[in-house]
Amino acid sequence: MDEAIRLEGVSVRFGGYRALETVSLVVPAGAFVAVIGPNGAGKSTLLQVLLGLIRPSRGRVWLFGRPPEQVPPEWIGYVPQFKTLDRSFPALAIELVVSGMRRRWPGRILARERESALAALARVRGEGLAEKPLARLSGGELQRVYLARALVRRPRLLLLDEPATGMDVLGEADMYRLLEAYRDETGATILMITHDWEAAYHHATRVLVLNRRVIGFGPPERALTDECLRRAFGHVGHEHALAFHPERRDG
Repeated sequence: MDEAIRLEGVSVRFGGYRALETVSLVVPAGAFVAVIGPNGAGKSTLLQVLLGLIRPSRGRVWLFGRPPEQVPPEWIGYVPQFKTLDRSFPALAIELVVSGMRRRWPGRILARERESALAALARVRGEGLAEKPLARLSGGELQRVYLARALVRRPRLLLLDEPATGMDVLGEADMYRLLEAYRDETGATILMITHDWEAAYHHATRVLVLNRRVIGFGPPERALTDECLRRAFGHVGHEHALAFHPERRDG
Protein backbone atom coordinates (compact mmCIF):
# COMPACT_ATOMS: atom_id res chain seq x y z
CA MET A 1 0.00 0.00 0.00
CA ASP A 2 1.30 3.49 -0.87
CA GLU A 3 2.44 5.64 2.02
CA ALA A 4 1.01 9.11 2.61
CA ILE A 5 3.10 9.94 5.70
CA ARG A 6 6.31 8.49 7.10
CA LEU A 7 8.11 9.78 10.18
CA GLU A 8 11.35 8.24 11.39
CA GLY A 9 12.67 9.23 14.81
CA VAL A 10 11.25 12.75 14.63
CA SER A 11 12.09 14.98 17.59
CA VAL A 12 11.29 18.67 17.97
CA ARG A 13 12.83 20.84 20.67
CA PHE A 14 12.29 24.49 21.47
CA GLY A 15 15.30 25.37 23.58
CA GLY A 16 15.18 22.90 26.43
CA TYR A 17 11.52 22.00 25.84
CA ARG A 18 10.79 18.69 24.11
CA ALA A 19 7.64 19.02 22.01
CA LEU A 20 8.08 15.68 20.20
CA GLU A 21 10.44 12.84 21.04
CA THR A 22 11.51 10.12 18.58
CA VAL A 23 8.14 9.86 16.80
CA SER A 24 8.07 7.11 14.19
CA LEU A 25 5.00 6.00 12.25
CA VAL A 26 3.74 5.18 8.77
CA VAL A 27 0.30 6.28 7.54
CA PRO A 28 -0.95 4.50 4.42
CA ALA A 29 -2.58 6.53 1.68
CA GLY A 30 -6.34 6.73 2.14
CA ALA A 31 -6.29 6.36 5.93
CA PHE A 32 -8.37 8.51 8.30
CA VAL A 33 -6.15 9.14 11.32
CA ALA A 34 -7.38 10.72 14.54
CA VAL A 35 -4.67 12.16 16.80
CA ILE A 36 -5.53 12.39 20.49
CA GLY A 37 -3.52 13.34 23.53
CA PRO A 38 -3.50 15.78 26.45
CA ASN A 39 -2.79 19.48 26.11
CA GLY A 40 0.90 20.02 25.41
CA ALA A 41 1.29 16.57 23.87
CA GLY A 42 2.77 17.94 20.64
CA LYS A 43 -0.28 17.38 18.43
CA SER A 44 -0.24 20.80 16.75
CA THR A 45 3.55 20.64 16.52
CA LEU A 46 3.16 17.40 14.58
CA LEU A 47 0.86 19.12 12.08
CA GLN A 48 3.33 21.98 11.65
CA VAL A 49 6.09 19.48 10.97
CA LEU A 50 3.94 17.85 8.27
CA LEU A 51 3.17 21.28 6.79
CA GLY A 52 6.89 22.05 6.63
CA LEU A 53 6.51 25.00 9.01
CA ILE A 54 8.76 23.42 11.65
CA ARG A 55 11.92 21.46 10.85
CA PRO A 56 12.57 18.53 13.19
CA SER A 57 15.55 18.76 15.50
CA ARG A 58 16.18 15.13 14.60
CA GLY A 59 14.63 12.55 12.33
CA ARG A 60 13.13 12.58 8.86
CA VAL A 61 9.68 13.22 7.38
CA TRP A 62 8.20 12.18 4.05
CA LEU A 63 4.83 12.98 2.49
CA PHE A 64 4.04 10.76 -0.47
CA GLY A 65 7.73 9.84 -0.60
CA ARG A 66 8.93 13.47 -0.61
CA PRO A 67 10.20 15.89 2.03
CA PRO A 68 7.41 18.33 3.00
CA GLU A 69 9.09 21.27 1.27
CA GLN A 70 9.01 19.37 -2.05
CA VAL A 71 5.30 18.52 -1.93
CA PRO A 72 3.14 20.62 -4.30
CA PRO A 73 1.00 23.00 -2.19
CA GLU A 74 -2.22 21.84 -3.88
CA TRP A 75 -1.67 18.33 -2.50
CA ILE A 76 -2.32 19.51 1.07
CA GLY A 77 -5.40 21.08 2.63
CA TYR A 78 -5.24 22.51 6.15
CA VAL A 79 -7.80 23.73 8.67
CA PRO A 80 -6.15 25.45 11.66
CA GLN A 81 -7.58 25.36 15.15
CA PHE A 82 -7.07 29.08 15.73
CA LYS A 83 -8.32 31.42 13.03
CA THR A 84 -5.98 34.41 12.83
CA LEU A 85 -8.12 36.29 10.31
CA ASP A 86 -9.74 39.37 11.83
CA ARG A 87 -13.49 38.69 11.73
CA SER A 88 -14.14 42.43 11.30
CA PHE A 89 -12.26 42.40 7.98
CA PRO A 90 -14.85 43.42 5.34
CA ALA A 91 -14.79 40.25 3.27
CA LEU A 92 -17.16 37.54 2.09
CA ALA A 93 -17.01 33.83 2.74
CA ILE A 94 -16.37 33.05 -0.93
CA GLU A 95 -13.28 35.27 -0.86
CA LEU A 96 -11.87 33.23 2.03
CA VAL A 97 -12.45 30.02 0.04
CA VAL A 98 -10.77 31.47 -3.07
CA SER A 99 -7.76 32.47 -0.95
CA GLY A 100 -7.15 28.74 -0.55
CA MET A 101 -6.64 28.51 -4.31
CA ARG A 102 -4.34 31.52 -4.66
CA ARG A 103 -2.51 31.30 -1.34
CA ARG A 104 -3.21 35.02 -1.01
CA TRP A 105 -6.26 37.21 -0.70
CA PRO A 106 -8.09 37.66 -4.02
CA GLY A 107 -8.52 41.17 -5.33
CA ARG A 108 -10.96 40.01 -7.99
CA ILE A 109 -12.53 36.56 -8.27
CA LEU A 110 -12.34 34.97 -11.70
CA ALA A 111 -15.26 32.98 -13.08
CA ARG A 112 -13.46 29.64 -12.81
CA GLU A 113 -12.41 30.45 -9.23
CA ARG A 114 -15.99 31.28 -8.30
CA GLU A 115 -17.18 28.00 -9.79
CA SER A 116 -14.59 26.00 -7.84
CA ALA A 117 -15.30 27.89 -4.61
CA LEU A 118 -19.06 27.38 -4.90
CA ALA A 119 -18.49 23.66 -5.54
CA ALA A 120 -16.31 23.43 -2.42
CA LEU A 121 -18.93 25.25 -0.33
CA ALA A 122 -21.63 22.94 -1.66
CA ARG A 123 -19.51 19.95 -0.64
CA VAL A 124 -19.57 21.15 2.98
CA ARG A 125 -23.28 22.12 2.87
CA GLY A 126 -22.32 25.79 2.88
CA GLU A 127 -23.49 26.98 -0.54
CA GLY A 128 -25.76 29.54 1.12
CA LEU A 129 -22.79 31.16 2.87
CA ALA A 130 -20.91 32.33 -0.24
CA GLU A 131 -21.97 35.98 -0.13
CA LYS A 132 -22.22 36.24 3.63
CA PRO A 133 -19.77 38.61 5.39
CA LEU A 134 -17.24 36.84 7.59
CA ALA A 135 -18.34 38.99 10.54
CA ARG A 136 -21.83 37.47 10.35
CA LEU A 137 -20.75 33.82 10.31
CA SER A 138 -21.41 31.68 13.37
CA GLY A 139 -18.60 29.55 14.74
CA GLY A 140 -19.93 26.46 12.97
CA GLU A 141 -20.42 28.34 9.70
CA LEU A 142 -16.87 29.66 9.84
CA GLN A 143 -15.59 26.11 10.30
CA ARG A 144 -17.48 25.02 7.19
CA VAL A 145 -15.99 27.88 5.18
CA TYR A 146 -12.48 27.01 6.34
CA LEU A 147 -13.12 23.37 5.44
CA ALA A 148 -14.29 24.45 1.98
CA ARG A 149 -11.10 26.51 1.69
CA ALA A 150 -9.05 23.41 2.49
CA LEU A 151 -10.96 21.25 -0.01
CA VAL A 152 -11.18 23.71 -2.91
CA ARG A 153 -8.12 22.25 -4.66
CA ARG A 154 -9.12 18.65 -3.89
CA PRO A 155 -6.02 17.85 -1.80
CA ARG A 156 -4.52 14.39 -1.43
CA LEU A 157 -3.78 15.06 2.26
CA LEU A 158 -6.15 16.88 4.60
CA LEU A 159 -4.75 18.12 7.93
CA LEU A 160 -7.35 19.23 10.49
CA ASP A 161 -6.67 20.77 13.89
CA GLU A 162 -9.81 20.41 16.03
CA PRO A 163 -12.20 20.83 13.07
CA ALA A 164 -15.35 20.51 15.20
CA THR A 165 -14.61 23.71 17.14
CA GLY A 166 -17.70 25.92 17.24
CA MET A 167 -20.04 23.25 15.86
CA ASP A 168 -23.07 21.84 17.60
CA VAL A 169 -23.65 18.09 17.84
CA LEU A 170 -25.58 17.88 14.56
CA GLY A 171 -23.03 20.00 12.72
CA GLU A 172 -20.19 17.86 14.04
CA ALA A 173 -21.87 14.63 12.93
CA ASP A 174 -22.49 16.14 9.50
CA MET A 175 -18.86 17.21 9.21
CA TYR A 176 -17.63 13.66 9.88
CA ARG A 177 -19.97 12.33 7.19
CA LEU A 178 -18.60 14.94 4.77
CA LEU A 179 -15.01 13.98 5.56
CA GLU A 180 -15.72 10.29 5.10
CA ALA A 181 -17.50 10.97 1.80
CA TYR A 182 -14.56 13.04 0.55
CA ARG A 183 -12.12 10.29 1.50
CA ASP A 184 -14.26 7.60 -0.15
CA GLU A 185 -14.60 9.66 -3.34
CA THR A 186 -11.00 10.81 -3.75
CA GLY A 187 -8.88 8.32 -1.78
CA ALA A 188 -7.46 11.24 0.20
CA THR A 189 -5.63 10.76 3.48
CA ILE A 190 -7.04 12.62 6.49
CA LEU A 191 -5.19 13.40 9.71
CA MET A 192 -7.33 15.07 12.36
CA ILE A 193 -6.48 16.31 15.84
CA THR A 194 -9.41 15.86 18.18
CA HIS A 195 -10.21 15.77 21.89
CA ASP A 196 -13.30 13.67 21.15
CA TRP A 197 -12.35 10.08 21.94
CA GLU A 198 -15.67 8.76 20.68
CA ALA A 199 -15.27 10.53 17.33
CA ALA A 200 -11.82 8.97 17.04
CA TYR A 201 -13.21 5.54 17.84
CA HIS A 202 -16.17 5.66 15.47
CA HIS A 203 -14.82 7.59 12.47
CA ALA A 204 -11.07 6.99 12.19
CA THR A 205 -9.45 3.99 10.55
CA ARG A 206 -6.38 4.55 12.74
CA VAL A 207 -5.81 6.41 15.99
CA LEU A 208 -2.54 7.97 17.12
CA VAL A 209 -2.35 8.39 20.89
CA LEU A 210 0.38 10.96 21.41
CA ASN A 211 2.08 12.47 24.42
CA ARG A 212 5.29 13.80 22.91
CA ARG A 213 6.01 10.16 22.08
CA VAL A 214 3.83 7.62 20.30
CA ILE A 215 1.83 5.90 23.04
CA GLY A 216 -0.35 3.87 20.68
CA PHE A 217 -1.01 3.73 16.95
CA GLY A 218 -3.31 1.44 15.03
CA PRO A 219 -6.99 0.63 14.54
CA PRO A 220 -9.19 2.34 17.16
CA GLU A 221 -9.89 -0.83 19.10
CA ARG A 222 -6.14 -1.42 19.51
CA ALA A 223 -5.01 2.16 20.14
CA LEU A 224 -7.83 3.30 22.45
CA THR A 225 -7.15 0.78 25.18
CA ASP A 226 -7.26 1.59 28.87
CA GLU A 227 -3.49 1.12 29.06
CA CYS A 228 -2.74 3.55 26.22
CA LEU A 229 -5.16 6.15 27.53
CA ARG A 230 -3.76 5.95 31.06
CA ARG A 231 -0.20 6.32 29.74
CA ALA A 232 -1.22 9.37 27.70
CA PHE A 233 -3.69 11.08 30.04
CA GLY A 234 -2.95 9.54 33.43
CA HIS A 235 -6.55 8.31 33.74
CA VAL A 236 -9.44 6.84 31.76
CA GLY A 237 -12.86 8.45 32.05
CA HIS A 238 -15.58 5.96 33.02
CA GLU A 239 -17.98 7.31 30.39
CA HIS A 240 -15.42 6.94 27.61
CA ALA A 241 -14.44 3.45 28.69
CA LEU A 242 -18.08 2.37 28.44
CA ALA A 243 -18.42 4.01 25.04
CA PHE A 244 -15.46 2.06 23.69
CA HIS A 245 -16.37 -1.19 25.43
CA PRO A 246 -20.18 -1.42 25.66
CA GLU A 247 -19.97 -4.98 26.93
CA ARG A 248 -18.85 -3.51 30.28
CA ARG A 249 -22.25 -1.94 30.86
CA ASP A 250 -23.54 -5.26 32.12
CA GLY A 251 -20.55 -5.92 34.29
